[in-house]
Amino acid sequence: MTEPLPNIIDLTLSELKSAIGAMGEPAYRALQIHQWLFSRHATSFDEMSTLSLALRKKLSETLSIRPLEVMDYQENREEGCEQKTEKLLLKLPDGELVESVLITASERMTACVSSQAGCPLQCTFCATGSMGLQRNLTAGEIIGQVYALNQGVAGKTPGGKVTNVVFMGMGEPLLNTDNVLEAIETLTNASYSFSLPQKKISVSTIGIIPEIRRLAESPLKIKLAVSLHSAEQQKRELLMPLAARLYPLKDLKKALIEYTTKTGRPVTLVYMLLKGVNDSPEDARLLARFARSFLCKINLIDYNSINNVKFKPVSCAARELFQRSLLDAGLHVTVRKSYGTPINAACGQLATTGNQNRNNL
Repeated sequence: MTEPLPNIIDLTLSELKSAIGAMGEPAYRALQIHQWLFSRHATSFDEMSTLSLALRKKLSETLSIRPLEVMDYQENREEGCEQKTEKLLLKLPDGELVESVLITASERMTACVSSQAGCPLQCTFCATGSMGLQRNLTAGEIIGQVYALNQGVAGKTPGGKVTNVVFMGMGEPLLNTDNVLEAIETLTNASYSFSLPQKKISVSTIGIIPEIRRLAESPLKIKLAVSLHSAEQQKRELLMPLAARLYPLKDLKKALIEYTTKTGRPVTLVYMLLKGVNDSPEDARLLARFARSFLCKINLIDYNSINNVKFKPVSCAARELFQRSLLDAGLHVTVRKSYGTPINAACGQLATTGNQNRNNL
């Protein structure tokens, strides 16, 4: 079987410039091609009419254009409200699978995208972690998820468009920082047909300290969210064994102080409440003490059930008590309602398996 030609969508802009230069073409040709791919969404080199026939022939002989393929579509509409959640199962050119989610509300359409196929971190409450890591996604594959979700929006809602992007899908974004930042730069390119303000993009991490420092130095004005889930080191190690041991809370706090001081932007601390695990008054006190050290807001979320995982969500009364304790400590606290649970599209539920139903399109 003949090996497919390298996928041009997988090349970063820098790599594309090198490839075009090796063909004896000027660098601006790479910019034209990049725009054809990520602004005009060309699916063949023949469409690239601003390129010479000779260059189009050279491209087709050495490279291919292979976008993501939608394998499955599911949706769930919340009873009694306008909120709707849609989930795509997408096949990457090498056959790996990822899931991406669109959350539609009255004033925003949020694309939740994956940065890795699987995840290496093995957090005990997350379905993705049970998969292990297959590989990092390329920048083009990350962008392709947003375009696939946006295509559905545009097709169903005249003038509709994804308004926000969150890197909260499968994988740890800051274990794939180069490709994540490359994707963000393309998604926020003001000269492209799809362009978002940088402040509409959020990157979530379990706390990869060197990469948090890298984000602090970046000129991008994106938002940072940190999955904390406990402000007690031993308990956090039980919930997030690899992350907590590699990046202990005392070091993470220092990094977040540096980040907020340098950028002037708050960090969102994401805290999943687990019944009988991290929901006690002492847990709230430790969280308040941790959070008072830097500019932040706290986002409380419910646990979404996963097969073969023993955790349970807290009651509404317990959540309100926990929230009240934090508010009384003078902190900014919100409760994020989970959407898409019936289709396994909520936080912590994304995973791809060999027996996925792929006949819903």
